[in-house]
Amino acid sequence: MQLHRGRLIDHIQLVVRDLTASETFYTAVMSVLGIPVLRPGDGYFIADELTVSAADSPTSSGELTGRHHLAFQARDRETVDAFYSAALAHGGRDNGAPGIRAYHPGYYAAFVLDPDGNNIEAVYQGDATRNVPSVTLDF
Repeated sequence: MQLHRGRLIDHIQLVVRDLTASETFYTAVMSVLGIPVLRPGDGYFIADELTVSAADSPTSSGELTGRHHLAFQARDRETVDAFYSAALAHGGRDNGAPGIRAYHPGYYAAFVLDPDGNNIEAVYQGDATRNVPSVTLDF
């Protein structure tokens, strides 16, 4: 069996109640994961494939998106631990402390609820070799 990452999702958008609280939370956890958070316009911010918007942003349709589960890749177990600590220190709520999960051998993850109640996970699934660090688009 072979699993592939990085070729299915173009982007994910969360529409949130409090953009400032979400930006504080996601800036903290993304910095632990090594992902920059950018604010290219009013009413939203982006972190790679993730867009987080206020309901009144031109990037949303005015409706909150509800609860979702997003799992972010971590480079090692220590990064999962740091993600969990940063999330709790910046508005996240515990939804599963770092540890081995029964999903498959070596699955080490932590779960937190973001300010809107989305289930956000950081996971390290064991050693892997990437042929490229990411797919890039030039505009």
